[in-house]
Amino acid sequence: MPFYCFSQRLHADLYAGVANYQGDLQGKRFTFAGAKPGMGLGLSYDITNKFIIRGAASYLTIAGDDKNNSSGKGIEFRNLNFKTHILEAQLAMEFNFFDLAERSFTPFVFAGIAAFHFQPYTFDNTGKKVFLRPLSTEGQGLPQYPDVKPYNTKQFAIPFGGGVKLALSERLQVGIEIGFRKLFTDYLDDVSYNYVDSSILLAAKGPTAVAFAYRGGEVGGPGYPADQSQRGNIQFKDWYYFTGLKISYVFGGNGGGGGNGSSKRSKVGCPMRVY
Repeated sequence: MPFYCFSQRLHADLYAGVANYQGDLQGKRFTFAGAKPGMGLGLSYDITNKFIIRGAASYLTIAGDDKNNSSGKGIEFRNLNFKTHILEAQLAMEFNFFDLAERSFTPFVFAGIAAFHFQPYTFDNTGKKVFLRPLSTEGQGLPQYPDVKPYNTKQFAIPFGGGVKLALSERLQVGIEIGFRKLFTDYLDDVSYNYVDSSILLAAKGPTAVAFAYRGGEVGGPGYPADQSQRGNIQFKDWYYFTGLKISYVFGGNGGGGGNGSSKRSKVGCPMRVY
């Protein structure tokens, strides 16, 4: 395949793929089971031939269900499930191992910072959507449980990952990447800590809160668990990740490689930056 030289530094990026998560309702570290579609738009800028700064806005959907939970921890009888849409803004630095002015492909890695919004919900037996945070399913915000605070649906994350990209032409690049998000919340799925007393929850939030704090009765499970018995695992924060295709359009035409300072010619006559 011929090599290509890129005259401009600015790229328009399109991301399309699937998203999933790891947490109390999905114990596997990485899986495509239950994955939901996600997409994003972004811009990236070549600082050098190998270092790129990139920004993107993404819309992802993730879900989890105890019916598919095979963690072996004996908590699948909860019969809990959730779904949430995630709006994410990300800024990251990307490193290409090879120079695309010299080769037509390169592996790459990236890391940065992101802000995201989520709002977990589920459905009752009639198909009605029920948002979970207002129910305080683990006693969040109730005076009887002062150590359990309401969780914020706007959070920061650390995105990182990598992939492989291919230069199809002077202006078009395509790649496959996987990106993980390290979170600082354990409530992406509304499950983190312990059950609370059902009578306290009933008095404070009503029967709907009790019904969605524990749904084992819907599948013939035991009665509502005792106060402070385990509901989730607070020791491990949730994660979500995105796997998919990245398509980049490089603005501009032939020319000087976008570099500052001196340049030289590659074997195919393309200008190459010297640092």
